[in-house]
Amino acid sequence: MTVDPGLFGPNSVTWNLHADPAMWLGGVCSLYLQALHPRAVAGVVQNSIFLQDPLGRLSRTASFVGLSTYGTHAEVHEAAARVRRIHQALKGRDQDTGEKFPVDDPELLLWVHCAEVASFASATVRAGFPATRAHLDRYFFEQRRSAELVGLVAGDVPGSVGEMADYFSAMKPHLRRTPDADLVYEFLHTPPMPPWLRVPMRVGYRPLGHLSYSLLPDWAIGLYGRPAYSEAGASSGARAFRLALSVIPKRLRWSVPSRHPLDAIARLGRSATPRPGLLP
Repeated sequence: MTVDPGLFGPNSVTWNLHADPAMWLGGVCSLYLQALHPRAVAGVVQNSIFLQDPLGRLSRTASFVGLSTYGTHAEVHEAAARVRRIHQALKGRDQDTGEKFPVDDPELLLWVHCAEVASFASATVRAGFPATRAHLDRYFFEQRRSAELVGLVAGDVPGSVGEMADYFSAMKPHLRRTPDADLVYEFLHTPPMPPWLRVPMRVGYRPLGHLSYSLLPDWAIGLYGRPAYSEAGASSGARAFRLALSVIPKRLRWSVPSRHPLDAIARLGRSATPRPGLLP
């Protein structure tokens, strides 16, 4: 019987990069970057309950990325169809013009996709994941499959490092800091928590929230206009974070927020365990 490797399989860059501990930083970093698009962030703020359920919002996003990477074709397409149905029902209101817009506008979906995968790649590499320029070209090309899941056309999505850089250059004039972006910035630095969790979260999480912010590209930090750790300091912090999480047994680390990598290993065998040594 043929075993289903999913959209990517063990011999892809995606399979091995997405299991890296530094993906946690990349995920938070991508939310800061996404929030610089006025309409994209308005759609999130106006339709999401993230302020009331911060951990749930983040864990659901991380779980979808994990499922799309390690799930079977049937599981992935079922989950993607559910996400598309949710997006199709949602509207946002432009904060400047008052115009209503669909949150699944292809331009917005493309922005969210590019901000996400570019942040995943940048944060993990700065943290020490051994991906070369050729690996990153392949990663962005592979991630066109993820873009198709939310309704984009693969050929419209940047598929290399150069194409991704060109996309961001073209987008910069359309990006800016807004009150909604400030809301996301504060949320990602200090998520609202029950009283008994507030002190430990401020001590334990806030520096990581700021580290993720500091991993943004220089131009994005400039748009926020808020101080960040130095480039060298952010890279050193990311490497330290990756090293610290690498000590945690993989079975435990990959159980949060979901077990998708573990389920894939159970399906395909231990040789499919994600690791840098499997990079193509």
